[in-house]
Amino acid sequence: MSKKAKPAKKVVKGPKYTFFVKKAVQDFARDSGMMVGSDAYEAFNLAMHNMLTEAAGRCKDNKRKTLKAYDF
Repeated sequence: MSKKAKPAKKVVKGPKYTFFVKKAVQDFARDSGMMVGSDAYEAFNLAMHNMLTEAAGRCKDNKRKTLKAYDF
């Protein structure tokens, strides 16, 4: 009897780029009397990635190559 190989698990990676300066987020939190959890940075980066992806889609739909404020 031969065993069937299990399919490889799909690895989900985050965005290719980091869209923020960690120190700026920490400074903002400190000025607001708060702290930043270590998982917040990944969530913030993913939110920025999604926002930029959607804006880029609107830009392309309008046949432009320049992101503008109203794309966001």
